[in-house]
Amino acid sequence: MVTSAHEIQKELQESIKVKESLLSSGLKTIEKIANLLIDALKNGNAVYLMGNGGSAADAQHIAGELVGRFKKDRRPLPVHSFTTDTSILTAIANDYGYDSCFSRQVDAFVKKGDIVFGLSTSGDSANVLKAVLLAKEKGAVTVGLTGENGGELKDAVDICLMVPSSSTPRIQECHITVGHILCFIVERELFT
Repeated sequence: MVTSAHEIQKELQESIKVKESLLSSGLKTIEKIANLLIDALKNGNAVYLMGNGGSAADAQHIAGELVGRFKKDRRPLPVHSFTTDTSILTAIANDYGYDSCFSRQVDAFVKKGDIVFGLSTSGDSANVLKAVLLAKEKGAVTVGLTGENGGELKDAVDICLMVPSSSTPRIQECHITVGHILCFIVERELFT
């Protein structure tokens, strides 16, 4: 046997434990982020997301739910992930360096009142940090989704949700769960 039910149970229990900890520590922060999203979208602003690796996938996933639909058939929302256009990403990385792959896009698209999410399990992704700092300069509201210590991102953003774990898989599981919660709340509030 390659694996055992005990190992599977252990992984599931660890995931549940981290989510229960997030329920205790992150409820008010998630509520605040949801309200920021609702206000921005009501005011005609856009939402942008970015991250690397699994965080890039989460950024794309959340954008997809809000441009497409989550649970309701409704109009699309102006949400974009800076991780999706390989021509833009590779051109910027080639010409300006990988640390600029998100900040160049922030400079091109972000306006005052928009919301910019930086997803980073460590909170120390240089390209995410550079982009959120520029977004703040441009008057956007910046949100970080990180792991338990928040890294440099926690002090760079306006609001930071720090998942109480140092395990990358557990942090990313919580980020997508929070993303789904935000999608649910946004749809409920904007499309009743």
